[in-house]
Amino acid sequence: MLIAIAVAAVALIVLGRQLPLQTWLGRLNEWVSGMGMAGVLVYAVIYAVAAVLFVPGSVLTLGAGFIFGLAWGIVAVWFAATVAAAVAFLIARYLAREKVSAWARKNPRFEAIDDAIGRQGWKIVALLRLSPLVPFSLSNYLYGLTAIRFWPYVLASWLAMFPGTVLYVYLGAVGRAGLEAAAGGGAQRDPLQTAFLVVGLLATVAATWLVTRTAKRALAATRIAEGGARAGESAP
Repeated sequence: MLIAIAVAAVALIVLGRQLPLQTWLGRLNEWVSGMGMAGVLVYAVIYAVAAVLFVPGSVLTLGAGFIFGLAWGIVAVWFAATVAAAVAFLIARYLAREKVSAWARKNPRFEAIDDAIGRQGWKIVALLRLSPLVPFSLSNYLYGLTAIRFWPYVLASWLAMFPGTVLYVYLGAVGRAGLEAAAGGGAQRDPLQTAFLVVGLLATVAATWLVTRTAKRALAATRIAEGGARAGESAP
């Protein structure tokens, strides 16, 4: 998780220097902002479709923070990610089960995930969302092959995706502030505002890291417990 955060932060800096990122996002910002509240919904629809089509969501999540700021960026991404998770799940379960099953057989972790969800249900889905072992877009399809019911899956996904959503949207919002400061645009921040911004980012990173570490430990404990249960079942 910490490596992913560092990579995202470095990517923002590198892209900001090498590409006209501020210009691109500025144009997108103008286009979406001109729609008012509808712009948030339009962005969410774009995000959801992209996630279903396996476009990496991290870039769009950062972009939401850049364009809408923290609050509305979270709303757009949290809603869109939940819709994408639900749509991909239904596609895998009812429309493209054979093809998704072929993908699943190529993923060595799926059998263990399938078995764990069969025993623990939504709890395992929530833990995996907090500490993802499989990329977001692919996992949405794989969950459709498991025994979990639709609504428990959606609710667990919706709740467990929140910490990661907050972190990456925050990074996007901070990235915009940094680019504006580097370009000499926007209102000047006093030292106190900058301090609050840095402290907020560090607190968000720390909270997300703590949640991820806790989820990993819980998953490890579950695997150990289930291994013991299977051993007991096979004993004479």
